[in-house]
Amino acid sequence: MNTALWKRSNADIFWGEIAPCDHVVQIYENDEVFLDALSGFIGGGINAGECVIVIATSVHLKALEHRLSSYGVSVETLIKDERYIPLDAEETLSKFMVNGWPDEDLFMKTVSAIIERGNCRQRRIRAFGEMVAILWAQGLNGATVHLEHLWNKFSEQHQFCLFCAYPKSGFTQDINDSIMNICGCHTKMIEGSERQLTEIVYTNLAYQKAV
Repeated sequence: MNTALWKRSNADIFWGEIAPCDHVVQIYENDEVFLDALSGFIGGGINAGECVIVIATSVHLKALEHRLSSYGVSVETLIKDERYIPLDAEETLSKFMVNGWPDEDLFMKTVSAIIERGNCRQRRIRAFGEMVAILWAQGLNGATVHLEHLWNKFSEQHQFCLFCAYPKSGFTQDINDSIMNICGCHTKMIEGSERQLTEIVYTNLAYQKAV
């Protein structure tokens, strides 16, 4: 960790007070750690009266629904009320990927429709996207970074918090450089589970919305 570029932060109530313009990334060890953080992200949004959009793999969507239900959350009611919008990541990717590369116009059209749906009742929005992790796992590193920049470009005109996550196992070569290359596209970086956020939240001091 380059302390000149990243500032360690206290995050006892991190998900509850996250800024609408934040772009957060998690590098996680396993699915349990990932689902801990994602559940906290969703719970913070629901408790704040926001609309939560989750673009994830079908496996993670099912696991997440099971976890939320175990907490006593009525997922069906949230979906009906447009407070929770689950979307399949691979299906969403297929709407704007052209020859292994994110098409900017198609991306903007696709994501605009999703955000408009979430904003139909004038609620603040927070979104989770796993599409970048899918591209990274396929070895499409350039396409992954480009997609992160497209998200940043989109967020310049739309105020919402965005959360991304990558399994650490996907960083196999030059791991430190690869991780920092991805993290450099984000305003905040976390590792570990939601229960450990007080120890592992970092703010990117070099981040600029214009990138």
